[in-house]
Amino acid sequence: MPRTPLIPLTATSLVLAATATAALTACGTASATKLPPAPGITGTSAAPPPTAAPPLERSRPTGVRIASAGVAATRVLDLTTDPATGELEVPDPDTEANTPGWWTGGAAPGEKGAAVLVAHYDTKHGPALMKDVAKVGLGDLVEVPREDGRTAKFKIREIEDVHKDRFPTRKVYGPTDRPELRLLTCGGEIENGHRTHNVILYADLVA
Repeated sequence: MPRTPLIPLTATSLVLAATATAALTACGTASATKLPPAPGITGTSAAPPPTAAPPLERSRPTGVRIASAGVAATRVLDLTTDPATGELEVPDPDTEANTPGWWTGGAAPGEKGAAVLVAHYDTKHGPALMKDVAKVGLGDLVEVPREDGRTAKFKIREIEDVHKDRFPTRKVYGPTDRPELRLLTCGGEIENGHRTHNVILYADLVA
């Protein structure tokens, strides 16, 4: 899955964002293990809801549930960026293939702004947490339990499959005026030991 130069689009980072990429890498690294085929995602989208659920106070996520993809993670890693490269950390592919991560430099899930979660599609060891991302559809729920005891519930409104060379940095990490979620994983075929694409789920807070 991912390794991602993430560039938070704040006033201090807009210049960097213009020159950096934010694609997730590290999925499907070369291995003798039989890896799953490309998820075969067809991008699709719907209109955003006319009104958003009220934002929640900041509280770190403690899990991720996506019933349609069989995701039921009960732990979330805190992810930061490399100050030298702007690259976002990812869960360790050897030990945390089934654990999602949260970019702590962005919004918390449910907070106003774009909350960013990342999770592996596969690693050199085989299928990982998001192995069934192709089963996710528009309108499906992504539930994110939080430390404050609340669960932020998001409805998926767009699914994007994009080559890593064309990763939509501003669209993913840019500011929003409502609580939104982006969940990033890998897709595409394997070339030179890595997946060529990213699959991005965009979702809006509904409860």
